[in-house]
Amino acid sequence: MKRTPLKVKDLNKEIEYLGLSYNKKDFVERVEDEKFTLFFVNRKTQFFLHEKKILPTLHLLQEKPEILKKAVVDMGAVKFVVNGADIMRPGITQFDEAEKGEFIVIIDENNKKPLSVGKALFSGEEIMKMDSGKVVKNIHFVGDEIWKND
Repeated sequence: MKRTPLKVKDLNKEIEYLGLSYNKKDFVERVEDEKFTLFFVNRKTQFFLHEKKILPTLHLLQEKPEILKKAVVDMGAVKFVVNGADIMRPGITQFDEAEKGEFIVIIDENNKKPLSVGKALFSGEEIMKMDSGKVVKNIHFVGDEIWKND
């Protein structure tokens, strides 16, 4: 595992699209191993690298769920989502206006808690018109290796 301290301004440039920034007193560290690259801020896992893009972890999304657009799933879908399953259309009750390929947070309809980070396979408008099929690729979920790294 390779640990590299980073300048806060370098991280801020990468996460600007989320509307977040840290100040120069924050300690930022990049941690790499053969499976993934994580970014720690003040010793907490806050971001991970996926497809050359820095994305927020579920730990950060629990504090600030509004930084990503969201899809709401019914309670019947929760057990599948937290086991890493991709999100299927019948389980979605609400979907923000997102573009195809955009990264979103999946939350449950009762508790409004983040369950996973996924990539929209269609636009939000297309998804809400669909009746069935896979609509979001699950890339980070509660209980996975990124989650356990905090």
